[in-house]
Amino acid sequence: MGDGIIRHNRKCRDLVFLVIFIAFWVAMIVNSSFGFNQGNPLRLTYGLDYKGNVCGSKHANPDLRELEVRYWLNPNQVYQSGLKSSHFSLADAKSICLMECPIPSEDGLNFICDYPEGVIRLSVDDWIDRDYDYFEFLTPDMRNSSLQLQGPCYPIIFPSVNVQWSCQFIARASNISLRHWQQMGGVTIEENILIDKTIHRAINSPSAVLKRYVADIGKAWPVLIVCGGIVPLFLSVIWLLMIRHFVAGMTWITVILFNALIISVTMFYYVKAGWIGHDAISVVIDESDPYVNISGREINHIRAVAVLMTVVMIITFLSSVAIVRRILIATSVLKVAAKVIGEVQALIVFPILPFSILAIFYMFWFSAALHLFSSGQIIRNDCNANCCSYDLKSNRVNCDSCCGYSIHYTPHIGISILFHLFGCYWATQFIIACSSTVIAGSVASYYWARGEISEIPFLPVFSSMKSLLRYSLGSVALGSLVVSIVEWLRFMLESLRRRLKLADTAPIAITGKGFYKASAIATGLIMNNILRIGKVNVIGDVILFLGKLCVSLFCALFAFLMLDTHKYKSAHNRISSPLFPVLVCWGLGYIVATLFFAVVEMSIDTIILSFCQDAEEHQGTAQCAPPLLMETLDGEGETQRLTQGS
Repeated sequence: MGDGIIRHNRKCRDLVFLVIFIAFWVAMIVNSSFGFNQGNPLRLTYGLDYKGNVCGSKHANPDLRELEVRYWLNPNQVYQSGLKSSHFSLADAKSICLMECPIPSEDGLNFICDYPEGVIRLSVDDWIDRDYDYFEFLTPDMRNSSLQLQGPCYPIIFPSVNVQWSCQFIARASNISLRHWQQMGGVTIEENILIDKTIHRAINSPSAVLKRYVADIGKAWPVLIVCGGIVPLFLSVIWLLMIRHFVAGMTWITVILFNALIISVTMFYYVKAGWIGHDAISVVIDESDPYVNISGREINHIRAVAVLMTVVMIITFLSSVAIVRRILIATSVLKVAAKVIGEVQALIVFPILPFSILAIFYMFWFSAALHLFSSGQIIRNDCNANCCSYDLKSNRVNCDSCCGYSIHYTPHIGISILFHLFGCYWATQFIIACSSTVIAGSVASYYWARGEISEIPFLPVFSSMKSLLRYSLGSVALGSLVVSIVEWLRFMLESLRRRLKLADTAPIAITGKGFYKASAIATGLIMNNILRIGKVNVIGDVILFLGKLCVSLFCALFAFLMLDTHKYKSAHNRISSPLFPVLVCWGLGYIVATLFFAVVEMSIDTIILSFCQDAEEHQGTAQCAPPLLMETLDGEGETQRLTQGS
């Protein structure tokens, strides 16, 4: 009966857009190769020393793989960089990489000296063993230069704390060390709170915080694999199986579980914000003086999200109460999808294929993103300031090359990052659309075969995949591009996005027509039956949406638990905040759930559209509708209204 609708002669549609998509992928690979060639993710976490090396880098000269903490040697330069009237910046203040932040001596004066080279015949290991101090080996000229704060050795006058791998001074000079310095004839050292605030302002700048957030994603990659891949895969399959065998109770379970999960995630944000318990996130690495309280933007961001989650939690609870009476409608709609899944059982395991493709893509994409975000060039600053320092190689004070180093980001790097972000969105939409099209084609075959499994083509899922690869990839590429662009325009075209999201899958799969023609057909059917379809479908879509959120919220909750372990609170894997890894796990969990929940979602959408198409083809009376669909619609009094005006 459906031969004229789904089995007519097909041909490859929208081929131009398939070529554009392939060209886009070539550009993505080229763009990513630039990041892999120029980037170094260590730059996102660690600072630069006075030679332009990245602290913690094994490729630096000298080898800095164990020296990860940046320390500013000259407190007067730090003070000068904080003055509003000064043109000297903190990036030009001389810094060095150490294993930990130094503290003043309790009974004398210690020094931090430059990396040993030239006339200083010490190995780096010996220099570290001596606590970076070889002042006693200096010549008289070197000592005089050091007393002028020109190096190669600098006094430790202020205590410092490791804040996000940089030593922040505590503007509380050691009286003993300062007295020894003055007795040795050292120049005056400024004792001002400005040296504290200057470093704190640099560590806490928006760009520095963003870099740390991106670095957190790289450090937490095991969490992303588990909570963004394995956990949502397992939960989504369980949900589909429960829909298949326990559909009557799944709507209630979904609503109750959703409310429980959103409350749990909100409470975790409260804990990390310091509003519950004593486990708030801290910017200080390792142990520090308990009387020293240093805050950062990270804690403010966590608190902002906690407030937002509180508002969402309240709205969610009120919305759940409002839809209680409608849950039975959702159950009747889901029964139709459960019937389809039971007949075409390959639909339950099919999403594992696009899931695997998407997993491989995301591993590549995240790695490239880390390198792109760190792909600036390290160049010496042009400070135009009098900042002379002793050069051990030339064995004299050098005032010509005393400026510090910075990572310079050119405008094309920003464009590359934006292109990379859009590429992720388009590729994700394309893979989801391909998966939905295969599902829609399988369900359409089920519908037009009147629900008789014997009349469905052998292995309908593979038959639908073949049709996708042979005829519809161009249309899917176009549809996913349009949806991606509309999504990037955010909420301005929200209603059009919802129509396109349906139009680029089910009608393409049902009729085999190109994107624009299929969109026109679907839009016509939707507009002719907009109130009736909405009556049947909206509550079902709400339950499916809540189901996706249940999966993603559980991923976020599990990510919180994994990130709360010792591994991510200490040493090299320490993250600055759980915010970004948790949000990424939430997003990945939602995408994985979308792949699997599309089995139910597309089953409902495709059957409803097929029903409308069937009624239109046969003068208002659907001929191929499965009995359960007719019973469901009759039970809601919808059959007459669905066919009305057909």
